[in-house]
Amino acid sequence: MTEINIVSPLIKFVVRRREPELICPAKSTPRELKPLSDFDDQELLRIQVPVTNFYYNDSKMKTKNPATVIREALAKVLVFYYPFAGRLKEGPGRKLMVDCTGEGVLFIEAEADVALMQLGDTLHPPFPWLEDLLFNVPGCSDILDSPLLLIQVTRMLCGGFIFAIRLNHTISDAQGLAQFMTALGEVAQGATTPSMLPVWRRELLCARDPPCVTCTHHEYDQLAETNKDKVFTSDNMTQKTFFFGTSEVSTLRRFVPPHLKHCSTYEVIIASIWRCRTIALQFYLEDEMRIIYPINTRSKLKSFIPTGYYGNCFAYPVAISTARDLCNKPLGHTIEILRKTKESVTEEYMRSFIDLTVIKGRSLCTLVRSHIISDVTRAGFDNVDFGWGKPTYGGPAEGGSSLASFYMRFKNYKGESGITINICLDDVVMERFTKELNKMLHEKNDHHALKLHTVSRL
Repeated sequence: MTEINIVSPLIKFVVRRREPELICPAKSTPRELKPLSDFDDQELLRIQVPVTNFYYNDSKMKTKNPATVIREALAKVLVFYYPFAGRLKEGPGRKLMVDCTGEGVLFIEAEADVALMQLGDTLHPPFPWLEDLLFNVPGCSDILDSPLLLIQVTRMLCGGFIFAIRLNHTISDAQGLAQFMTALGEVAQGATTPSMLPVWRRELLCARDPPCVTCTHHEYDQLAETNKDKVFTSDNMTQKTFFFGTSEVSTLRRFVPPHLKHCSTYEVIIASIWRCRTIALQFYLEDEMRIIYPINTRSKLKSFIPTGYYGNCFAYPVAISTARDLCNKPLGHTIEILRKTKESVTEEYMRSFIDLTVIKGRSLCTLVRSHIISDVTRAGFDNVDFGWGKPTYGGPAEGGSSLASFYMRFKNYKGESGITINICLDDVVMERFTKELNKMLHEKNDHHALKLHTVSRL
């Protein structure tokens, strides 16, 4: 296992920004109110989400200014995605809707006096200089009555550039944003129409009348916090990013029983992290530990969700186990829990969850003793091409938090492809977590040999 050193803290550079400007659709667009789906406007999604893409110089584009190319393409693509140029309003019962005013999205052109290579061997979140690459324009970060997108294009000394974008999450999920960015890239390269036309149709993911909860939804379980939960709000939090290449994954698979040998890399890594994190946290053996992992449900809902739908369309089922079982049972037990949880997500599960969300007043889901792990490997950010080729990195700009992590593709300094996961824990807990994960990766164990762990009650 490799801990990734993101960037040297000694690297300093200056970013010179032009004044932020509003980019409006290039043609007249409908003025209308477009309600969001009942899934879109839940409390969990009322946040701003930043994404960054890094592009190296391409000699055939040396006469092109990426900011100019993207600015011009943005006005054209907003004709198709005109709700992005509107403003979010709140109606009766806190129901969210987009007022399609055509006011535009915020755009910033910038230059940095540094080359991409100077930022270190790895370009990967968390980025300590994110605020320079995605300037938070004062008064424009509210969920309501603010631009729904903020974009900054920063040219580098090497001829490359950084594309950074911030999304109001109520409007789209990762796949929806990547769809928009892909369309922007296509238009930047000369297309007159995106290859995938956007579909609004938010009424497709609204509650039934009357709402009818037919499935078990642990997302809204009522759990009481204990003194142990204070570890997630410690004043001594530290964040590390861990790399899992072919050899690390192969080693972890030695703990997988034969009947699960075809399990996915995702299941192996997440099960291992869940186990090691639980041991490190030292909760009571009977305490309930939870993994929440968002799942893109477009394929499960393809009977009625059309291609091109760019609203939020995912589930976040909850895998549950006691600390005792996670610490002491074979890894196969944890993998089976993850599998069963994922298999529970069906079309009826989604409809039932949306109904429950409305019944609950779109309240925040339960996060007690939970760890959210978002798999963004299939979102499509790393395929967005504005004419300079694919990015050397494309994905989340932030590393996560004590409650959330990202599961991402990554190529290390040796050129080896693998997966990274960022973990944020209290300093002492992080030391124990790293020790447990190293044990799994370096001890000569098999799926029968995970040692018994007891959790202190002190």
